[in-house]
Amino acid sequence: MRFRAKVVDLACLNNFSRVVNTIARLAKTCTLRLTADKLYFILCDKVANGGVSMWCELCQGNFFDEFQMEGVAVDHNEIYLELTPENLSRALKTAQSAKAVKIKLTNKHCPCLKVSVELPSLSSSSRIVTHDIPVKVIPRRLWNDFREPRVPDFDVSIYLPALKTMKSVVERMKNLSHSIVIEANLNGEMNLKIETDLVSVTTHFKNLGNPPWASEDGCQSSAQDRDLESMAEARIDIKKLQQLLAGQQVNPTKALCNIVSKRIVHFILLHEDVSLQYFIPALA
Repeated sequence: MRFRAKVVDLACLNNFSRVVNTIARLAKTCTLRLTADKLYFILCDKVANGGVSMWCELCQGNFFDEFQMEGVAVDHNEIYLELTPENLSRALKTAQSAKAVKIKLTNKHCPCLKVSVELPSLSSSSRIVTHDIPVKVIPRRLWNDFREPRVPDFDVSIYLPALKTMKSVVERMKNLSHSIVIEANLNGEMNLKIETDLVSVTTHFKNLGNPPWASEDGCQSSAQDRDLESMAEARIDIKKLQQLLAGQQVNPTKALCNIVSKRIVHFILLHEDVSLQYFIPALA
């Protein structure tokens, strides 16, 4: 099992660093899955226990100048590592003006991702700063726990308003309640609501638009039979929503959410070379 990668292009490095920063804000520990052409950051808290799940996918070719990996076996050419993304984020912070960054899977005393940062120096020799980030190799028998989550059969799918606007609304609301109701319909309308014994606050968004979804077999999802005006809603933990909005280091080119009434809210944030899915289960 081997993995090594190198980034020379500063813009690519800063992009990768921003992605890792975002992940670090969303998950204390996560799984890094490496394949020949993609990297995935995966968080699979059991939704049944009220945990969120995350699936972030990047094409390695958009970030790395060199990328070589050999998986655990020829027919399973993948590597799964458990790590603390905050450690990787810190290591990359030292690389903001680096000439090159190399990442390598090593195994001295324990498995580590070795991040070597080559910094520019005034003399002819370059300075190299090395970080060893401990990782845990996940055995193949557990890989099935980290499959891509299925897009739930939602009642409503809607494009989100500007995330900055949404973030400031949610930040004000979180002082009033622990939970927030997200409701939306197929007429491009979405409301964020808080209801407590003392106060009820609603923020309305209009003309957001609804994505044109079709299911695998070509027929539309169950959402298509709905009355356009009728709202689908889910009450979720406001901190989990705030964490998602606060973690965004880059403005996505597309952001949408799918609501399965009273069950789950599924967010999809698409950037040019990264896609992030985030699932927040509804509160009872």
